[in-house]
Amino acid sequence: MCTVTFLPKGNNRYILTSNRDETPKRAALAPEAYLVSGTTVYYPKDPLAGGTWIATDKNRYTVCLLNGGFEKHSHTPPYRISRGQMVLQFFEFGDVNSFRENFEFEGMEPFTFVIVESTSEAVNLSELVWDGSKLFSRDLNPEESFIWSSSTLYPEPVRAERRDWFEKWVLNQHDYTQSSIMEFHHSGGKGDAWNDFVMNRNGVVQTVSITSIEKEDAEFRMIYKDLLKEKGVIDASS
Repeated sequence: MCTVTFLPKGNNRYILTSNRDETPKRAALAPEAYLVSGTTVYYPKDPLAGGTWIATDKNRYTVCLLNGGFEKHSHTPPYRISRGQMVLQFFEFGDVNSFRENFEFEGMEPFTFVIVESTSEAVNLSELVWDGSKLFSRDLNPEESFIWSSSTLYPEPVRAERRDWFEKWVLNQHDYTQSSIMEFHHSGGKGDAWNDFVMNRNGVVQTVSITSIEKEDAEFRMIYKDLLKEKGVIDASS
């Protein structure tokens, strides 16, 4: 839930990739198809709370969650529901505006929520940030590349450094492929286990998986790499 990149591929095509930084005791289930309020949604499942951090309906929406808003906050439970449950509840609202206007954000722990909407002709990219008391919403240029790093783990100087790594990688790409961004999410950094893309803070918090969703014309490809079980890449496209 803690490092996310968006890559535009023109028209209605894109790649969204996420590294999940979590306690290794909180392993997730590999992506499967689940029915969410009548909609088939594909996502890796957190067995503890039953939610997820990244999901797609392979039709219109792909969404991804990061813990924390603009800056690190104090964890003061209880909260209304888990943020991973909110990800799934998004698909109950039908569109971004309905979710933004009608979801009950009060009582939620701070988060950053990336929403990619794909129509037959274009991509819309939105970012919602809940700081614990106010919702901030902005539409982003879907023709640009973006990176997010969770404020709960990475202070602003580190987030800035990670943006620099990403921007340099982007400049060296002739075209974007899912395999190349997966590799970058696995190897990006400077040899600092504390803050690299695949991080490990003494086994207490570490990068446990990488998930990537590619929209290519009329097809979606979702691949998942479990870094704890080391079973290789799981293609969850079907």
